[in-house]
Amino acid sequence: MVSPPHRAAAAAAAARAGLGVGPAPRGLMGSQGRLGPPGNGGPGEGESGEARKLQEGRVAKGKRRNGKGKAGAGQDGRGSGAEGKPKPQKAKEAAGLGAEAGSRAGPGEEAEGGGSVEEGARTVVRGDERSAGAGKEAEGRDDGKEEWRVRTGRREDARPGRAQGRGGEAWGRNAGAGAATAAEAEEEAAARELADRPAAGPALWRLPEELLLLICSYLDMRALGRLAQVCRWLRRFTSCDLLWRRIARASLNSGFTRLGTDLMASVPVKERVKVSQNWRLGRCREGVLLKWRCSQMPWMQLEGDSLYISQANFILAYQFRPDGASLNRRPLGVFAGHDEDVCHFVLANSHIISAGGDGKIGVHKIHSTFTVKYSAHEQEVNCVDCKGGIVVSGSRDRTAKVWSLSSGRLGQCLHTIQTEDRVWSIAISPLLSSFVTGTACCGHFSPLRIWDLNSGQLMTHLGSDFPPGAGVLDLMYESPSTLLSCGYDTYVRYWDLRASVRKCVMEWEEPHDSTLYCLQTDGNHLLATGSSYYGVVRLWDRRQRACLHAFPLTSTPLSSPVYCLRFTTKHLYAALSYNLHILDFQNP
Repeated sequence: MVSPPHRAAAAAAAARAGLGVGPAPRGLMGSQGRLGPPGNGGPGEGESGEARKLQEGRVAKGKRRNGKGKAGAGQDGRGSGAEGKPKPQKAKEAAGLGAEAGSRAGPGEEAEGGGSVEEGARTVVRGDERSAGAGKEAEGRDDGKEEWRVRTGRREDARPGRAQGRGGEAWGRNAGAGAATAAEAEEEAAARELADRPAAGPALWRLPEELLLLICSYLDMRALGRLAQVCRWLRRFTSCDLLWRRIARASLNSGFTRLGTDLMASVPVKERVKVSQNWRLGRCREGVLLKWRCSQMPWMQLEGDSLYISQANFILAYQFRPDGASLNRRPLGVFAGHDEDVCHFVLANSHIISAGGDGKIGVHKIHSTFTVKYSAHEQEVNCVDCKGGIVVSGSRDRTAKVWSLSSGRLGQCLHTIQTEDRVWSIAISPLLSSFVTGTACCGHFSPLRIWDLNSGQLMTHLGSDFPPGAGVLDLMYESPSTLLSCGYDTYVRYWDLRASVRKCVMEWEEPHDSTLYCLQTDGNHLLATGSSYYGVVRLWDRRQRACLHAFPLTSTPLSSPVYCLRFTTKHLYAALSYNLHILDFQNP
């Protein structure tokens, strides 16, 4: 069999250079699926002009046939490079001429082609081989040639090396010792996200994510839940907080205030909406956290994962277990100092400010044993509040007093206000400019009066149609201009100082004409109240007049008022005469 002229020439040149002619390795692909630029080949000794012309002709013919890559012939003995994925036929044609041109390659510019090589399940591994120079010009300038062998198995990143093919040198760039950069990681994550999208189905799912969010934001809760059952990608997509914020703001006790402030940003909004449906439907599990041997009038506060509750003349601090539905039996701390029962207390600036039946106010530091108490009133102190370093207190002695909490003026009375009636409740405005008192409504026609915090002067009174004895037992500011009150007249009233101070803007009546001892709100739509008989806790939707749900927590022989109640987005806690009850809405 007679070899073609160009193969014979290539074999003769290789024999003169002392090299064996073998099949040229396949060109390395870069990170974007293209071959690197051609290397510069130096002038070779005895290189045939006919071979170069034949090489140029074959490259041009391959370009016309393939139509995918760009092929060009170098000048002055330079090899040709290809851009695009070479076909097997091209690699075979480059075997002969590539070996001859590569053996005479001079120290020209090095082509760069970075990235990893991945062809099916094959891996490219580097092997070093020194090339024998041909001629005096090639001596001393020979670079270490790196032969790339192909093995099946794991995938490795390409390293810089020369590859013989089509008469040039292709170089691979090291991708960083096998570690992907942050940009590559993001691209891979985006690629996986796109790959997870439904391949079939409506073209709607192939829209940009921003448009999908806008479209899905008009869906209600039921539609989003059904959409999440289509596939895994839609399940992850419909769990986005942005899709559930509008629904959560319209739900009961979802952690959003009326102004849209998220009070529980660490909890996914979708999970809160799920629990909110249990509040709306009244689905919960009742339990008892603590019991007492004798009748008490407890008061309590929540802070983080701790619960503070008064028992007789002590205040005990308990820590919740992770489920939030049970307490550690051993208390974290015990705060004492009063000679009689603790009537009321608040938490402020890592301190507990307590009001006792002995007429004293106690200041306890939560994380130490520091305790200070001072005489405040002639009779029992029924209520106390603290904000911004200012303490206000109300007593049975028909006075309200303003105190400073600063270290230099601790225990110093700033103002004494004659209320003409027993003070049952008190609250400071969030603006720290005024405070409101709730009295027994026996010596004045209105039990709700607002006082200036700096001067102690009366600013205004709320309402004018209260019956005698309609005392206010609990009140709270919801915003600087709105507040809620409840008491002996069996009504919960919502006041907006911007609208009117003579009449409330909304009211809810207790169905069984029971006195309302306490109230609590989520700052949005949910309202909870505690009644005086049978430990009844009622839930109200403030957008409706009627009661939403009622939960009696005691039986007839042990009828008790609900003295205090607090709730989170998952649980409600109610303090009665003998027990501390819990309503678990997370696991009904």
